[in-house]
Amino acid sequence: MGKYILSSIFKGNICPWQAYGHIIPVLLTIVILCVLAYFVNLLTRRLAKISLKYFAKYVKFRKTRWGELLLKQKVLGWLFHLALPLFLYILITQCLEDEELIRILSGTVLIYTLFVIVGLLNAALSAFEIFYKHSRISKRMPIRGFIQLAKIFLFCLIVFFVLTLIFDKKPAVFLSGFGAMVLALIFKDAILGFVAGVQISANGMISLGDWIEMPKYGADGTVVEVSLTTVKIKNWDKAIVTIPAYALVSDSFKNWRGMSESGARRIKRAFYIDQSSIKFCTEDVLKRFRTYKYISRYMEDKIKELSEYNALENCDKSTPINIRRLTNMGIFRVYIYEFLKNDRKLRKNMTLLVRYLEATPHGLPIQIYAFSKEVSLVRYEKVQSDIFDHILAVASDFDLKIFQNPAGADFTELRKL
Repeated sequence: MGKYILSSIFKGNICPWQAYGHIIPVLLTIVILCVLAYFVNLLTRRLAKISLKYFAKYVKFRKTRWGELLLKQKVLGWLFHLALPLFLYILITQCLEDEELIRILSGTVLIYTLFVIVGLLNAALSAFEIFYKHSRISKRMPIRGFIQLAKIFLFCLIVFFVLTLIFDKKPAVFLSGFGAMVLALIFKDAILGFVAGVQISANGMISLGDWIEMPKYGADGTVVEVSLTTVKIKNWDKAIVTIPAYALVSDSFKNWRGMSESGARRIKRAFYIDQSSIKFCTEDVLKRFRTYKYISRYMEDKIKELSEYNALENCDKSTPINIRRLTNMGIFRVYIYEFLKNDRKLRKNMTLLVRYLEATPHGLPIQIYAFSKEVSLVRYEKVQSDIFDHILAVASDFDLKIFQNPAGADFTELRKL
């Protein structure tokens, strides 16, 4: 329209007054539309304020989680914003006759409508993410990465439509020109993260609250956030470590979820016995061991078994090495096993083992392999400490010595001699 008027003036087809006479009604129409839009906007805001006020009271009365999220994320506010562009679009198409002016104004209103829709959908997705985060399934299948991808895709889609409206080009032009570049450069991390996120969710590799270890990235703590491109881990020292999502697929890491789900935590620790203190038991020692609570029955059965064996084999009792006898070390091992069996804080339906390891220059290791009912670190350590407190204290009752390297006090005692 503007090009037509200017060309007509320069060619002398119409005079400037005629040109201005054609423009003045158009400008007057635009002014009227702006005034109407202003009053419609005021009316809409007033209605929105009243509606949200009553809706907030309803939510407070019913205590609905989804209602609180709709208010907090301002989803309903964005919804009321759609009234103005819809009103203007109807007004423009029904009241104006100039096709070019209709195309320009309706296109402008449509662009504004698209951005309002983006705001509405973005708020709705954020509200859904928060609502989903409080569900049980969210710990097994986090969707933050998918929500972020949906927001990015939505924003790009709107920008794409806006460009087609502004430049009046076919969508294929922008797709062919910018599609490959955008995917290759801008969304490289997003694509890698999305693929990794799908694999992580599909395979159940990690969930919110899982304790994972990844030494390569200095991660040793619980998963607090799984997004499109990163995974945040809160270490036990309260530091936050951010790991690329695709690193969890390409590299190895340890997930302790199985421990939490089983309701048990493994105890696997050894202590060392001075080998010089291991010896055969005399009759007096055996008599003393019979009074120990956890092995009294074992002692009776074992002494009877060995007596029958030695009598059956006609063993020469004058030479002690020719007969089978009990050792303080073997009885101590049985005592530890029976003590653990009677500990109510250990799992009886899981592996319970007391075994010797290969002898070392530091002595003979006895390893305890058991599972505690306590999973939390503080309670687990208390259970483990109570067990070893008792075992290390009663070792001397079996005439055994716990090995430790000589300290300064030991050398001081030697000097006195």
